[in-house]
Amino acid sequence: MSDRDDDRDGDLAEADLEPAEALEELLEEIVDGLRLEAHVQVEEHDGILSGRLTGEDVGLFIGRHGQTIDAVQHLAQRIVFPDGPSSVRVVIDANGYRERRADALRAEADDAADEALSSGKPVELDPLPPFERRIVHEYLRDRGDVETHSEGNEPERYLVVTPLAG
Repeated sequence: MSDRDDDRDGDLAEADLEPAEALEELLEEIVDGLRLEAHVQVEEHDGILSGRLTGEDVGLFIGRHGQTIDAVQHLAQRIVFPDGPSSVRVVIDANGYRERRADALRAEADDAADEALSSGKPVELDPLPPFERRIVHEYLRDRGDVETHSEGNEPERYLVVTPLAG
């Protein structure tokens, strides 16, 4: 924790904390609780409040298939903005995991689009959380030769890639 946090009682819901301060305090508590050697950095830019961890042993924080970091991100949104939905989105990352995951999703999306085009049939992707489905939807929209939609119910909601009728 930083020096300015020493006099706080650890209550993340304190009304005097700005969103960035609340997020930093939350991430510092998680790092301490998991006994990680990691540095926490928080910044706000273009409607996104981002919290980044860097360190050697952040794998535990990321979790299997990103499940832990996704859960922390979801909880952080609710803790930092306790009065309900906010126009500011909280994004949590660790050692560039989010960009590596986005790259993998785009590659998977290209494979699905190519398969849909070669077979002429819709291709279903594995279930994805909403923000990952958004990455695929936006990426394939720019491609222009396929369309996408989501089917199913959370947490098993998945994306379908369909070739455009040409």
